[in-house]
Amino acid sequence: MQKISFALGKQALLSYGKSISVFSFVFEIIYEIKNFFLQRKITRLILIRQILFTGFEALGLITFVAIAVGGIIILEGSAILPDFGQSKLLYTILVIIILRELGGLLTAFIIIARSGTAIAAELGNMVVNQEVESLVSFGISPVLYLVVPRVLGVVLSMIALNIYFNVAALAGGWFMAYLFAPIPLLDFLNKLFSEISVNDIASSFIKSLLFGFVIAVVSSYQGLQVSFASTEVPQRTIKAVVLSLIWVILFDIIITAIMYLV
Repeated sequence: MQKISFALGKQALLSYGKSISVFSFVFEIIYEIKNFFLQRKITRLILIRQILFTGFEALGLITFVAIAVGGIIILEGSAILPDFGQSKLLYTILVIIILRELGGLLTAFIIIARSGTAIAAELGNMVVNQEVESLVSFGISPVLYLVVPRVLGVVLSMIALNIYFNVAALAGGWFMAYLFAPIPLLDFLNKLFSEISVNDIASSFIKSLLFGFVIAVVSSYQGLQVSFASTEVPQRTIKAVVLSLIWVILFDIIITAIMYLV
Protein backbone atom coordinates (compact mmCIF):
# COMPACT_ATOMS: atom_id res chain seq x y z
CA MET A 1 0.00 0.00 0.00
CA GLN A 2 2.81 2.39 0.85
CA LYS A 3 4.49 1.78 -2.53
CA ILE A 4 1.19 2.34 -4.31
CA SER A 5 0.62 5.54 -2.32
CA PHE A 6 4.02 6.95 -3.22
CA ALA A 7 3.60 5.90 -6.85
CA LEU A 8 0.32 7.74 -7.03
CA GLY A 9 1.92 10.70 -5.26
CA LYS A 10 4.74 10.80 -7.76
CA GLN A 11 2.34 10.61 -10.69
CA ALA A 12 0.17 13.38 -9.20
CA LEU A 13 3.19 15.57 -8.53
CA LEU A 14 4.53 15.13 -12.05
CA SER A 15 1.11 15.97 -13.45
CA TYR A 16 0.77 18.92 -11.07
CA GLY A 17 4.22 20.37 -11.68
CA LYS A 18 4.23 20.12 -15.45
CA SER A 19 0.62 20.56 -16.49
CA ILE A 20 -0.46 23.45 -14.29
CA SER A 21 -0.13 26.88 -15.87
CA VAL A 22 0.98 30.02 -14.10
CA PHE A 23 -2.56 31.40 -14.21
CA SER A 24 -4.02 28.23 -12.70
CA PHE A 25 -1.31 28.37 -10.06
CA VAL A 26 -2.25 31.95 -9.18
CA PHE A 27 -5.97 31.14 -8.96
CA GLU A 28 -5.21 28.12 -6.78
CA ILE A 29 -3.18 30.29 -4.40
CA ILE A 30 -5.99 32.86 -4.16
CA TYR A 31 -8.50 30.07 -3.54
CA GLU A 32 -6.37 28.43 -0.83
CA ILE A 33 -5.69 31.68 1.04
CA LYS A 34 -9.18 31.54 2.54
CA ASN A 35 -8.43 28.04 3.88
CA PHE A 36 -5.04 28.98 5.27
CA PHE A 37 -6.10 30.23 8.70
CA LEU A 38 -8.28 27.15 9.22
CA GLN A 39 -5.26 24.85 9.07
CA ARG A 40 -2.96 23.64 11.82
CA LYS A 41 -0.48 25.86 13.59
CA ILE A 42 2.41 24.49 11.52
CA THR A 43 1.35 26.57 8.50
CA ARG A 44 1.22 29.68 10.68
CA LEU A 45 4.72 28.86 11.89
CA ILE A 46 5.91 28.84 8.28
CA LEU A 47 4.24 32.24 7.83
CA ILE A 48 5.98 33.67 10.90
CA ARG A 49 9.36 32.32 9.80
CA GLN A 50 8.87 33.81 6.33
CA ILE A 51 8.05 37.22 7.80
CA LEU A 52 11.09 37.06 10.07
CA PHE A 53 13.41 36.12 7.20
CA THR A 54 11.96 38.42 4.54
CA GLY A 55 11.10 41.36 6.77
CA PHE A 56 13.00 41.50 10.05
CA GLU A 57 16.33 40.10 8.85
CA ALA A 58 16.38 42.52 5.90
CA LEU A 59 16.02 45.66 8.05
CA GLY A 60 19.76 46.30 8.24
CA LEU A 61 20.25 46.20 4.47
CA ILE A 62 17.05 48.18 3.84
CA THR A 63 18.17 50.88 6.31
CA PHE A 64 21.59 51.24 4.70
CA VAL A 65 20.26 51.40 1.14
CA ALA A 66 17.38 53.77 2.02
CA ILE A 67 19.50 56.29 3.92
CA ALA A 68 22.17 56.18 1.20
CA VAL A 69 19.61 56.77 -1.57
CA GLY A 70 17.96 59.66 0.28
CA GLY A 71 21.32 61.27 0.97
CA ILE A 72 22.59 60.81 -2.60
CA ILE A 73 19.46 62.47 -4.06
CA ILE A 74 20.07 65.57 -1.94
CA LEU A 75 23.81 65.50 -2.65
CA GLU A 76 23.30 65.35 -6.41
CA GLY A 77 20.60 68.03 -6.29
CA SER A 78 22.81 70.35 -4.26
CA ALA A 79 25.63 69.90 -6.76
CA ILE A 80 23.32 71.17 -9.52
CA LEU A 81 21.37 73.85 -7.59
CA PRO A 82 23.19 75.69 -4.77
CA ASP A 83 19.92 76.47 -2.94
CA PHE A 84 18.41 73.03 -3.55
CA GLY A 85 18.16 72.27 0.19
CA GLN A 86 15.81 75.22 0.75
CA SER A 87 13.87 74.93 -2.50
CA LYS A 88 10.35 73.55 -2.85
CA LEU A 89 11.79 71.36 -5.59
CA LEU A 90 13.52 69.35 -2.86
CA TYR A 91 10.25 67.98 -1.49
CA THR A 92 8.73 67.37 -4.93
CA ILE A 93 11.74 65.33 -6.01
CA LEU A 94 11.82 63.33 -2.77
CA VAL A 95 8.17 62.38 -3.14
CA ILE A 96 8.43 61.51 -6.84
CA ILE A 97 11.68 59.56 -6.69
CA ILE A 98 11.39 57.84 -3.32
CA LEU A 99 7.70 57.49 -2.49
CA ARG A 100 6.42 56.82 -6.00
CA GLU A 101 9.27 54.85 -7.54
CA LEU A 102 12.50 53.89 -5.80
CA GLY A 103 10.95 52.88 -2.49
CA GLY A 104 8.92 50.05 -3.97
CA LEU A 105 11.41 49.06 -6.67
CA LEU A 106 14.54 48.87 -4.52
CA THR A 107 12.67 47.05 -1.76
CA ALA A 108 11.38 44.56 -4.34
CA PHE A 109 14.88 44.05 -5.75
CA ILE A 110 16.25 43.33 -2.27
CA ILE A 111 13.44 40.86 -1.55
CA ILE A 112 14.04 39.13 -4.89
CA ALA A 113 17.74 38.78 -4.12
CA ARG A 114 17.14 37.44 -0.61
CA SER A 115 13.73 35.80 -0.35
CA GLY A 116 12.92 35.03 -3.98
CA THR A 117 16.08 32.98 -4.40
CA ALA A 118 15.57 31.31 -1.02
CA ILE A 119 11.98 30.29 -1.79
CA ALA A 120 12.80 28.89 -5.23
CA ALA A 121 15.83 26.97 -3.95
CA GLU A 122 14.02 25.69 -0.86
CA LEU A 123 10.98 24.39 -2.74
CA GLY A 124 13.21 22.98 -5.48
CA ASN A 125 15.24 21.03 -2.93
CA MET A 126 12.02 19.80 -1.33
CA VAL A 127 10.97 18.40 -4.69
CA VAL A 128 14.37 16.73 -5.14
CA ASN A 129 14.18 15.23 -1.64
CA GLN A 130 10.63 13.98 -2.41
CA GLU A 131 9.12 16.01 0.42
CA VAL A 132 6.56 17.59 -1.91
CA GLU A 133 5.83 14.15 -3.32
CA SER A 134 5.10 12.90 0.19
CA LEU A 135 2.63 15.73 0.81
CA VAL A 136 0.77 14.97 -2.41
CA SER A 137 0.66 11.24 -1.66
CA PHE A 138 -1.03 11.93 1.69
CA GLY A 139 -3.58 14.26 0.12
CA ILE A 140 -2.01 17.49 1.39
CA SER A 141 -2.02 20.40 -1.03
CA PRO A 142 1.52 21.73 -1.62
CA VAL A 143 -0.01 25.10 -2.46
CA LEU A 144 -1.87 25.39 0.83
CA TYR A 145 0.89 23.95 2.98
CA LEU A 146 4.02 25.35 1.30
CA VAL A 147 3.14 28.21 -1.05
CA VAL A 148 0.37 30.21 0.65
CA PRO A 149 2.29 30.94 3.91
CA ARG A 150 5.29 32.06 1.87
CA VAL A 151 3.14 34.28 -0.35
CA LEU A 152 1.44 35.90 2.64
CA GLY A 153 4.76 36.31 4.44
CA VAL A 154 6.44 37.99 1.48
CA VAL A 155 3.45 40.28 0.78
CA LEU A 156 3.17 41.46 4.41
CA SER A 157 6.95 41.93 4.63
CA MET A 158 7.05 43.82 1.34
CA ILE A 159 4.38 46.28 2.51
CA ALA A 160 6.11 46.85 5.86
CA LEU A 161 9.59 47.15 4.33
CA ASN A 162 8.36 49.58 1.68
CA ILE A 163 6.94 51.87 4.37
CA TYR A 164 10.14 51.56 6.37
CA PHE A 165 12.28 52.24 3.28
CA ASN A 166 10.34 55.41 2.49
CA VAL A 167 10.66 56.72 6.06
CA ALA A 168 14.40 55.89 6.24
CA ALA A 169 15.11 57.41 2.80
CA LEU A 170 13.25 60.62 3.64
CA ALA A 171 15.11 60.80 6.95
CA GLY A 172 18.40 60.38 5.08
CA GLY A 173 17.37 63.12 2.69
CA TRP A 174 16.54 65.48 5.56
CA PHE A 175 19.86 64.77 7.28
CA MET A 176 21.87 65.46 4.12
CA ALA A 177 19.85 68.62 3.41
CA TYR A 178 20.43 69.72 7.01
CA LEU A 179 24.18 69.54 6.46
CA PHE A 180 23.99 71.99 3.55
CA ALA A 181 21.33 74.31 4.98
CA PRO A 182 19.95 73.66 8.49
CA ILE A 183 16.23 72.88 8.12
CA PRO A 184 14.14 72.32 11.27
CA LEU A 185 12.65 68.85 11.25
CA LEU A 186 9.08 70.12 11.74
CA ASP A 187 9.41 72.53 8.81
CA PHE A 188 10.79 69.74 6.68
CA LEU A 189 7.91 67.41 7.58
CA ASN A 190 5.24 70.08 7.03
CA LYS A 191 6.54 70.94 3.57
CA LEU A 192 7.05 67.27 2.72
CA PHE A 193 3.51 66.25 3.71
CA SER A 194 2.10 69.15 1.71
CA GLU A 195 3.62 67.58 -1.41
CA ILE A 196 2.28 64.06 -0.74
CA SER A 197 -1.05 63.27 -2.37
CA VAL A 198 -3.48 60.39 -1.96
CA ASN A 199 -2.34 59.02 -5.31
CA ASP A 200 1.24 58.88 -4.05
CA ILE A 201 0.25 56.82 -1.02
CA ALA A 202 -2.12 54.61 -3.03
CA SER A 203 0.52 54.02 -5.70
CA SER A 204 3.14 53.05 -3.13
CA PHE A 205 0.78 50.66 -1.33
CA ILE A 206 -0.54 48.99 -4.50
CA LYS A 207 2.97 48.51 -5.86
CA SER A 208 4.27 46.96 -2.65
CA LEU A 209 1.25 44.63 -2.45
CA LEU A 210 1.52 43.54 -6.06
CA PHE A 211 5.32 43.28 -6.08
CA GLY A 212 5.31 41.03 -3.02
CA PHE A 213 2.65 38.78 -4.54
CA VAL A 214 4.46 38.54 -7.88
CA ILE A 215 7.83 37.74 -6.30
CA ALA A 216 6.42 35.02 -4.07
CA VAL A 217 4.28 33.43 -6.80
CA VAL A 218 7.03 33.39 -9.44
CA SER A 219 9.63 32.03 -7.00
CA SER A 220 7.27 29.34 -5.67
CA TYR A 221 6.18 28.30 -9.15
CA GLN A 222 9.74 27.97 -10.42
CA GLY A 223 10.77 26.03 -7.32
CA LEU A 224 7.97 23.49 -7.81
CA GLN A 225 8.91 23.07 -11.48
CA VAL A 226 12.09 21.20 -10.54
CA SER A 227 11.87 17.62 -11.89
CA PHE A 228 13.71 15.51 -9.30
CA ALA A 229 17.18 16.68 -10.43
CA SER A 230 19.37 18.76 -8.11
CA THR A 231 21.04 20.42 -11.10
CA GLU A 232 17.73 22.10 -11.92
CA VAL A 233 17.55 23.94 -8.59
CA PRO A 234 20.06 26.73 -9.44
CA GLN A 235 18.62 26.99 -12.95
CA ARG A 236 15.09 27.47 -11.64
CA THR A 237 16.36 29.87 -8.99
CA ILE A 238 18.03 32.06 -11.62
CA LYS A 239 14.89 31.90 -13.76
CA ALA A 240 12.81 32.96 -10.77
CA VAL A 241 15.04 36.01 -10.24
CA VAL A 242 14.96 37.04 -13.90
CA LEU A 243 11.19 36.63 -14.27
CA SER A 244 10.52 38.38 -10.96
CA LEU A 245 12.59 41.38 -12.06
CA ILE A 246 10.82 41.53 -15.42
CA TRP A 247 7.31 41.31 -13.93
CA VAL A 248 8.07 43.80 -11.16
CA ILE A 249 9.35 46.38 -13.65
CA LEU A 250 6.41 45.79 -16.01
CA PHE A 251 3.84 46.19 -13.22
CA ASP A 252 5.67 49.29 -11.99
CA ILE A 253 5.34 50.88 -15.43
CA ILE A 254 1.67 49.92 -15.71
CA ILE A 255 0.71 51.19 -12.23
CA THR A 256 2.68 54.42 -12.70
CA ALA A 257 0.97 55.06 -16.03
CA ILE A 258 -2.46 54.40 -14.53
CA MET A 259 -1.80 56.72 -11.57
CA TYR A 260 -0.69 59.53 -13.87
CA LEU A 261 -3.84 59.13 -15.95
CA VAL A 262 -6.18 59.18 -12.92
